[in-house]
Amino acid sequence: MHQDPPRPVRYAGRMSTWRDLVQYVSEEYEVISSEGDEVRILFNFEAFNEDDERTQVVIIAREVLDAKHEWVQIASPVGLADKVDLKAVLTEIGHSSIACGAAIMGEHVVLRHSLPLKDLDIHEFTDPLELLAGTADQIEEMFFGGDNY
Repeated sequence: MHQDPPRPVRYAGRMSTWRDLVQYVSEEYEVISSEGDEVRILFNFEAFNEDDERTQVVIIAREVLDAKHEWVQIASPVGLADKVDLKAVLTEIGHSSIACGAAIMGEHVVLRHSLPLKDLDIHEFTDPLELLAGTADQIEEMFFGGDNY
């Protein structure tokens, strides 16, 4: 008796590998670049509100801690660090966000959030991604005066 191989469940819950997550991201978001352990997407707010044409660049990266624990970092640049009052930015993030922190990476202020990849539920990824993109867009508009990222 011939049996077809089992069909994968389409993102019913857990992402078990970086490859699974990259595949999901590639199917659900507009990928603008993908290299090794980093995927950049253009998060489009129009998907949630057809009148909202804003976008936000979001970087999704695989990080390995202690050579054994895989994590996913979600980050979004908001502007140049030397062009802003960092205390004011950090204060606003402290009041307006529950899903991200701020850092300086290179020359940019970025908002970021990290999650362990092991047994990652898709909502544990998509909910913080949406919150981070929205907060980054808001911070960018408030402190940098536009939608440059």
